Amino acid sequence: MIYLDNSATTVPSEEVLAAFVEANRKYYANPASLHLAGKNAENLLERSRKQIASLLDAPECEIIFTSGGTEANNLAVIGLAYANHAKGSHIITTRIEHPSVLNAMVYLEKKGFEIDYLTCNKQGLISPLELKEKIRKNTILVSIMHVNNEIGTIQPIVEFAKIIKENSRAVFHSDAVQSYGRLPISLAGMGPDAITVSAHKINGLKGSGLLALRKGLVIHAVSFGGGQENGHRNGTVSVPNAAVFAKAMRLISSENKTNSYLNWRNLIINHIKKFDDVLILAEDAGAPHILAIAFPKIKGEIAVNFFQENGITLSTSSACSSKSGRASHVIEEVQLPEHFKQGVIRISFGKNNTEEEILEFNNVFNKFMKLLGRGKTNDME
Repeated sequence: MIYLDNSATTVPSEEVLAAFVEANRKYYANPASLHLAGKNAENLLERSRKQIASLLDAPECEIIFTSGGTEANNLAVIGLAYANHAKGSHIITTRIEHPSVLNAMVYLEKKGFEIDYLTCNKQGLISPLELKEKIRKNTILVSIMHVNNEIGTIQPIVEFAKIIKENSRAVFHSDAVQSYGRLPISLAGMGPDAITVSAHKINGLKGSGLLALRKGLVIHAVSFGGGQENGHRNGTVSVPNAAVFAKAMRLISSENKTNSYLNWRNLIINHIKKFDDVLILAEDAGAPHILAIAFPKIKGEIAVNFFQENGITLSTSSACSSKSGRASHVIEEVQLPEHFKQGVIRISFGKNNTEEEILEFNNVFNKFMKLLGRGKTNDME
């Protein structure tokens, strides 16, 4: 099987799996316990926290471990909004965020916060000018994702950070679930004040996420219990999950597959362009490891099933919305022509893929186009 659905989840690396088993054997104690076994577990937890902070180029930042990207985004949006409510109630986000951000915004609107939603162009790009127009002195939070999970658009978050800092006292949060390990992002210098990372997107384990905060940021808890994670996220912390999360981050930081991903993306794009009537989404603004394309007058599930039957696993535009049977909110926002909306598929690369697999994708793509009765634009090809 050729696996090209790495934006949905990645295959856990063997090093991570081995380390997880070993950590569970040796560090099974509750890190909040006062006995020696508990102290040993706590020491491993704090070493993991420091390693992650160092990887984010911000040794003094705060790392809050969560159950995944969704919880980390919820904590960021709701926790930072409440922590800064005394300064104002205005928040800015975009219409193409992950549902874990958008639904948190809906919750805050019901609690009296005022939310402005930035629009995007057909490439999925948010306008810095619109951000500048919408931001106010009483804006307390801006949340804009780094790389879109459905079509791969890269947002200019450094430029956004500059606008935010120059025009407000707002905290800038960025969902970096799809970008960490593939594109540069850190809490150092000009950039976000808070970022979300998910382990299972970087060959780690499901059930592990984190929210990283610049030193000095105040955040309110959104769950309540025994005061773990400095009172910000309550519940017994899984030390093995935290330790192997740090390991996964170290491994992906040292692999540097970005050039390979970019080459593979171009191989597919150049091949697709030989055919009539196939759209490439975010072609000029997309991340190296994500490529979304759309077929007219068919459902994406038809393409997904055909590729699966030919040994290739990929998905429709988002694993989170792939079973709904409707065009996702992102596809609606980029104004895809109506007869293409149902026919979007997403190809996403990971460290285990090879160029041979990409060439095989192109071969299967030929078969699919033949099945659809679609010819090449150049009959000599």
